[in-house]
Amino acid sequence: MSDSTTSPTTDNGHGLRSYLTGFKLALILTAIPFVLVATKDLTSLPASAILVVIAVAAVLQILVHLRYFLHLDLSATPRENMMALVFAAILIFIMVGGSFWIMFDLHRRMSI
Repeated sequence: MSDSTTSPTTDNGHGLRSYLTGFKLALILTAIPFVLVATKDLTSLPASAILVVIAVAAVLQILVHLRYFLHLDLSATPRENMMALVFAAILIFIMVGGSFWIMFDLHRRMSI
């Protein structure tokens, strides 16, 4: 009665091992920036280096979530998945860019 396609541990990369690997990587990529910020007084890294590490960890975190939890592999994704990723990236760029634009404009107007 057990079908191999309904098994939670099928060999298509969606099994428990894949989820646990993604979870461990996500925890590590979350802990690294947290430890750097929490022990800022103990580390001799400048603030700019800490910001770079946080940004790199954030990008890697996005890639881990796309690969291990959303199961999107950029080498074999169908056109619809790629279009959805591009649309989401454009929306994020517009929202973040617009937020920075508003904050810098308000800073300029308030400092005069």
